[in-house]
Amino acid sequence: MSAINSPPTDAGDDPVRIGIIGLGNIGHYHADRLRDFNVNLIGGADISAEARTQFAAKYETQVFDTADKLFAADLDGVIITTPNRFHEEYAIAAFEADVAVFLEKPLAHTLESAERIAEAAEDADTFCMVGFHTRFYPSVRAIKGYQDAGRFGEIRHIEANFIRRRGIPGRGTWFTTHEVAGGGALIDIGVHAIDLALYIHGFPAILEVSATTRSQFGAREDYTYLNMWGEDTGTSQFDVEDSVSAFLRCADGKTIALEVAWAANRPANQAYFIRGTEAGAQFDRDTESLTIYESSPVGADHLSDATLQTRPEDAFTAEQRVFVDGVRTGTAPNQNTVEQALTVQRVIDAIYRSAADEQAVSL
Repeated sequence: MSAINSPPTDAGDDPVRIGIIGLGNIGHYHADRLRDFNVNLIGGADISAEARTQFAAKYETQVFDTADKLFAADLDGVIITTPNRFHEEYAIAAFEADVAVFLEKPLAHTLESAERIAEAAEDADTFCMVGFHTRFYPSVRAIKGYQDAGRFGEIRHIEANFIRRRGIPGRGTWFTTHEVAGGGALIDIGVHAIDLALYIHGFPAILEVSATTRSQFGAREDYTYLNMWGEDTGTSQFDVEDSVSAFLRCADGKTIALEVAWAANRPANQAYFIRGTEAGAQFDRDTESLTIYESSPVGADHLSDATLQTRPEDAFTAEQRVFVDGVRTGTAPNQNTVEQALTVQRVIDAIYRSAADEQAVSL
């Protein structure tokens, strides 16, 4: 059936039967991590014959040209890694087949599509978990633990950055096509920064969003495309933004400053700065480092910077463990919920509207 057949994590557990829709790079990424769990990879589905052939050879499993054929293989859960525009189609089909869903970020390519997914998920007899893996970094879990213990006091402001110096996807791919992706750098990588900031803030009500989007590099033929990922198709199809600056004003005086870029003439930056009334922190997503900043009058007034070292763990694997355990037990995870993902999608939509209208947008 499948080469991915690991020993059970708990004695007596039957292997969970998982399928994957979307057999590109991210589909392979998830399939590789299924090896760590008591999972049978039942098969995969993709409209691309080439993608099906490569996936079948690598994982020694059956592949299908439609999702319906995959669902007919008696799945317990499915991981959906298709381009954003097709999230709704496959997620709703999975709900109708009574299959638990792991849906890669973002929830959808538009707010309207995301709302339809959320409505269908609420009516479904199974559950949907959305792929925001940044929450599962050990350093982020340490931040949440200290936050719950009161070490930071009241966290009032978060500066969230996801900036690449040179990291535009291949032009002409679905990533640079608005109709399929729903946007550019914001909906691709900025979605992680929005989610993590809201997660640390506790998903407060968002009162106002002010933002600017830019497309300065992607369509230029004279641009130096170092570190481009994905195949450049040779077309100039690039009708999305490559950078965003935004400010979110939330309830209870909480704020978020957001900087996102696929390309920028500045150093890359994936740091989050957390400012609380009793302490602050810096988490660097790129290096997975965490420093806590405090002050104390003990002995003499002083500042202290504590660098924390956590045990390394792959965030995708930790995230996938939660999904697989939810499928096995039939209990919807209380993390990465559709409701939270819909909030993130509303922020994305507000950022795009604010940029288009050149004024702040109230939610």
